[in-house]
Amino acid sequence: GGNVVDKRSHQLLAVDDRFVGSDGQPMAAVHYLGISAGKIGESVGEALFAEMQKRGWKAEESGCMAVTYDELDTIKDRTEGAIAGLTGKGFPADRVFKTATAKLEIPAAIDAANVLLTQKADIKQWLICAGNDTCVMGAVRATEGRGLAAEQVIGIGINGTDCLNEFRKEKMNGFVASSLLSAKEHGFRTAEMMYKWIVDGVEPPKDTRTIGVLINRENYQQVYAEQGLTL
Repeated sequence: GGNVVDKRSHQLLAVDDRFVGSDGQPMAAVHYLGISAGKIGESVGEALFAEMQKRGWKAEESGCMAVTYDELDTIKDRTEGAIAGLTGKGFPADRVFKTATAKLEIPAAIDAANVLLTQKADIKQWLICAGNDTCVMGAVRATEGRGLAAEQVIGIGINGTDCLNEFRKEKMNGFVASSLLSAKEHGFRTAEMMYKWIVDGVEPPKDTRTIGVLINRENYQQVYAEQGLTL
């Protein structure tokens, strides 16, 4: 995180990390540009629903596996956002099943997914969400271990970094997409907001949150190039 200050006119914009007051609460009076964990999650849930429709899946024949890790607020907000985005599109809430992972690592996520796959062995079509790429990848590995084909699984991660090898594999698997957190967009918005505030006198909103860019096998190389990221 970082903060941008113009000492002459005292414009102040907190970026990534918020200023905290003496009461321990974020200072709402200070303009803030951050990343919305909840909205990133919502976009993942909506993308899961869109892919499910594209495949012609029926909700009553499918299940959503949410690999949870509530110890970290950001991960929890992302996962809850994904569930909200999916159910907000009409996916039944009683077809969403949570399973807690002990760590944000592939082996722990495999274990968590296997618990749920054992409990719900009758479900053969799975939507998978979690707070990061790694947990979705672990859940996808677990479905493969149960003999489910790529066509029976839709996993969408968050971060867009740990999943690149999934996209590079010759054959498609159940990990279909990820929300790439856009540092370029974040930095551009910071500079743009400060410029307009200082030069044009246009005060930015008190609280602005950016979200991610959805990447998949087909577009990840192009998006990485556009974001100035190296593969």
